[in-house]
Amino acid sequence: MEISELYDVFRQHPVVTTDSRNCPEDSIFFALKGASFNGNAFAKKALEQGCAYAVVDEKEYAEDGDSRYILVDDCLKAMQRLANYHRRQLGTRIIGITGTNGKTTTKELLAAVLSERFNVLYTEGNLNNDIGVPKTLLRLTAEHEIAVVEMGASHPGDIKTLVDIVEPDCGLITNVGRAHLQGFGSFEGVIRTKGELYDYLRAHHGKAFINAGDTHLTAIADGLELIKYGLSGTEGATVTGEVAVCDPYLNFRWRNGGNPWRNVPTHIIGSYNMMNMLAAACAGLYFGVTEEQIDHALSSYVPRNNRSELEVTAHNRLIIDAYNANPTSMKAAIDNFRDMRADNKMAILGDMGELGAVSDDEHQRVADMLTEAGFTNVWLVGKEFGKTKCGFRKFNDVEEVKRAIEACRPEGCCILIKGSNSMKLFQLPPLL
Repeated sequence: MEISELYDVFRQHPVVTTDSRNCPEDSIFFALKGASFNGNAFAKKALEQGCAYAVVDEKEYAEDGDSRYILVDDCLKAMQRLANYHRRQLGTRIIGITGTNGKTTTKELLAAVLSERFNVLYTEGNLNNDIGVPKTLLRLTAEHEIAVVEMGASHPGDIKTLVDIVEPDCGLITNVGRAHLQGFGSFEGVIRTKGELYDYLRAHHGKAFINAGDTHLTAIADGLELIKYGLSGTEGATVTGEVAVCDPYLNFRWRNGGNPWRNVPTHIIGSYNMMNMLAAACAGLYFGVTEEQIDHALSSYVPRNNRSELEVTAHNRLIIDAYNANPTSMKAAIDNFRDMRADNKMAILGDMGELGAVSDDEHQRVADMLTEAGFTNVWLVGKEFGKTKCGFRKFNDVEEVKRAIEACRPEGCCILIKGSNSMKLFQLPPLL
């Protein structure tokens, strides 16, 4: 089937699903494949559950004479092509966001800022891969005036694949850091892959919002039209800012050019989040959001995704950053926690995933960092941290931590909880 024909079907049934357990009435099921499943085998069930059509790529699963089956060469590629075709038909202005750390938070903040003026579509959660990105684009409607699309990567070429689907008008790389090194091969590989967003914008005369103080980013931004933000005093930055206090919530001030300073109290933890705030402000101004509207959006935003959250329980204060962890974000979190004014500090840190050959060194570096920062009450969780040389308490997994909490729950502590999502530390807050 030609993509234009598939698009005609989509226009009549503009909801897609890839899960046979979630089949909205009259939707289109795409039979994707994974390491341990074949979506083709669930196509019939999807039709029975209410889907109008099932897109399959193995002929034996398309029942003869049943026009509800649409046979394609590759279901994932078909969904990606459909998303790109849909994006082109609507012509919606799109901002693409990637980066090692902060991309999801920046996406949420920018969506909040733009929503002060526009009808905005933005990536749900962190659906930022080769499946999540096209599903986001396929949620676009004519009513949406602008879209913010997050793009993640763990291997070279991942961002190029996604930008070719999204075709962003503008882009933002939050930063580059030491993450997914097993897939990228090196820190230089991280830079090259994230820079694929800049490559697309450069080739298509797009604009980039950039932290003018980030030398890794400025080094690969030649030939781009740049809209710059940065810390106060950063050369060339139009939007600048500085931390006022972070105890525990970030309170910062910012200004646009030579305009008066504007103070913004937030509901987000971590001084490192100020750059994400400035990025959202910078892009918001470019699209015509007023300074007052930006203040309102940033001060009203409340994180609810296990990122930079503060939760006060009957027993402790918890700083929850349990969705993701890599060496760069670990350092930022530890530095911020060290500088916070709080009694009885405690840290529960889980392994950082996908670091490959440098995993031992990077986990030891974190343990040394904790020691140098003066922390004494630290629980390290996971096999990688288990190899480190340090005097901290160690656990094999989150289940061991749960048993320790049940035996003797910490009381009256300020606890930092951070680790890769696979460590499941997000299960701990209800116990603390």
